[in-house]
Amino acid sequence: METVTLHDKTFRPFIPNERIEAAIDKLAARINLDYEGSEDIPVLICTLNGAIMFTAELMKRLSFQCELSCVKLSSYQGTRSTGTVLTTLGLTNDIKGRRVIICEDIVDTGATILALQEMLLDKGASEVRICTMLLKPDVFDKDVKLDYVAMEIPNSFIVGFGLDYNELGRNLKDIYILDK
Repeated sequence: METVTLHDKTFRPFIPNERIEAAIDKLAARINLDYEGSEDIPVLICTLNGAIMFTAELMKRLSFQCELSCVKLSSYQGTRSTGTVLTTLGLTNDIKGRRVIICEDIVDTGATILALQEMLLDKGASEVRICTMLLKPDVFDKDVKLDYVAMEIPNSFIVGFGLDYNELGRNLKDIYILDK
C-alpha cells in the first residue's frame, strides 16, 4: 500500500482490507448469535454515505432476514466535526414497534449516533442497537451504549472503506490515516 493524496492532504496506509474484513466477520458472528431464531425481522439503518461499504459487507454475512433503510446525517466539514448533527435524508421505512440496528462507519464523540438513536426511538422503534465499524474511544463522550464495535482506533483523521475527505477516498478498499 502506498500513500494517497486527496485534495490537499496526503494519507498513509493504516488498516489493510484483510484486517477490516476479518473484523467484520467477527462482528457479524456476534450479531448472528444475538438474532438467531428471531421471529421478527430487524431493520438495518445504514448511515450514508460513509457506512455504505461497511453495511454491505456486514449484510452479506448476516444469517437472519433483515430489511435495509438508509439515512443521511452530517456533522463533518472537511476534517473537523461541526458539533451540529443535520438530517439531510430521512428514514423511509416504518419502524414503529420494530427492532433496529444502526450501522455506522465511525463513532467519535457520539453526537451523530445519539441524535439518530433518539430520532429512531421517537419514531417508535422497540429497540435500537448500535453497530459501528470503527470507534475512537479517546473522544467518545456520550452516554450511549455501543452494542457492536468492530475496531477501536486513535483520534486521527482517516479515509477509505467508505470514509471520505471532502467526498474523496470512499472507494479505497483499505483505510488510510492523515500523514502529518
